[in-house]
Amino acid sequence: MEISEQKNNASIDIALDNGKELKTTKSQFLSQFTAEDDRQIMRKVDRRVLLLMGIMYLLKQIDFSNAASVKVLQVGLPSNILNELHMSTNDYNWTQTIYYIGLVIFEVPSNLVLKRVSPHKWMTRIFLSWGIVVACHAAIQNKAGFYALRFLLGALEAGFFPGLAAQMCSWYRSDEYGRPIMWMFAFQNCAGIIGSLLVYGISYMNGVGGLSAWRWIFLLEGLVTILFCPAIYFILPDYPKSPSSSKWLTPEEQEYLELRLSDNAPRAADPNFSLKEILNSLKDPKMYLFTASQFLLNIAGYGLSWQLPTITTSLGFASLPRNQLLNIPPAAATVIGIIIAARVMRWAIMTRPLFCQLLNGIALIFFIVLCVPVNPGATYAACVLGTAFYYVYFIPFWAWRSSSLVGATGTAFAIALQTALAQIGGIIAPQVFQSKYAANNYRVSFIICTACAAAAMVSNQILWYLSRDVEGDVLQVRRHRIAAERDGRVWTGEDVKLSSAR
Repeated sequence: MEISEQKNNASIDIALDNGKELKTTKSQFLSQFTAEDDRQIMRKVDRRVLLLMGIMYLLKQIDFSNAASVKVLQVGLPSNILNELHMSTNDYNWTQTIYYIGLVIFEVPSNLVLKRVSPHKWMTRIFLSWGIVVACHAAIQNKAGFYALRFLLGALEAGFFPGLAAQMCSWYRSDEYGRPIMWMFAFQNCAGIIGSLLVYGISYMNGVGGLSAWRWIFLLEGLVTILFCPAIYFILPDYPKSPSSSKWLTPEEQEYLELRLSDNAPRAADPNFSLKEILNSLKDPKMYLFTASQFLLNIAGYGLSWQLPTITTSLGFASLPRNQLLNIPPAAATVIGIIIAARVMRWAIMTRPLFCQLLNGIALIFFIVLCVPVNPGATYAACVLGTAFYYVYFIPFWAWRSSSLVGATGTAFAIALQTALAQIGGIIAPQVFQSKYAANNYRVSFIICTACAAAAMVSNQILWYLSRDVEGDVLQVRRHRIAAERDGRVWTGEDVKLSSAR
């Protein structure tokens, strides 16, 4: 799909409520809307999309992170999961690795089905199937059963994040993309707060009905996920010009939402499958650099997240089960940081690559702190802030990525392939924290994480050079749109162009 001036000024036929048709150009049509009109329309979109999407991500993250939390539940007691399933800590690390193997294998196929089936139906299927698998964790009797269910969980969850990320490209411009990503990641990290409180509360159910506390956690969280599925099916919208969107948007609003997007954005009228868009994505060197950056940081960030409950428990600040509450500050700091990052992006203070490098550099400092002998307070502070800056980094990162995605198939494929390959970092991360490194507080593990974070900065620097023109356009257009909004107008000037269309 090429961006051209002809497409920007093409004649548009719009069916109005009174049955008449308006023939106009894109810029003429957009100029009929005021800044207040834009705010009202986007508020309707936000109300329909953001809260639902945030709750979806909250439930997903609670279901994902419970495996790390239950590892230290009733630790040292017969009812601890390691004792009941006769697993060592190294055996348990494989549960996370196997989960990511399932995710990596099925991420791309799942996302390519998204448009053909429709997002709301496919997301409902994903939620329902993984909720059932989470609930089935309560019946595990040995490590083989645990491994099998973790693989199924990854395989059935595949397509969730890349599917939502691709879908949001149809509703939000690249310079606004930080907003939906902020909601996803903020709710994801609220899961750290809510999940820790849930684990703490459910820990007192140990022995109820003859079930250990960790079994109750999996069972109850899986049932909640299953019960939430009807909300996804009936509320989650597909695309601005999908038939279901006409129930809550007028024809003019539907047209406006599509026309305000840059021309590379996916649309309802795009074909369900385009081999050309897939091949173009594979030819783009930025695909591999974005993937490398995400992969490297995932080793560092996922490793820290996976080991966080174990590290905080070992510091001796709280006894069982209050040790679970030590996982709340990292999540709270992350949520605050994510909100601040989204605000900074909205103000168009700096380019997104520069913002990414600053966040990556600060996260790197805290990983370095974890590599050297420091007191427990400094270790805990580094865990809190290292976790926060790792997650905050992905707010500008995914917004930066969205500006080089093209078409419905190209967007779905590129995000899915990048996510799948980058999730190999999740396969590796738990293995970096093997028990043999525990004697020196996992210093070797954190040296590996630090090296990965540093290498990610190198990949980002090359990416910044390759995307400098597009990112310069994004910053300037965002500033034009801010100025027009102050004057009560909608910006209708020249939009962002991909480098290939210059």
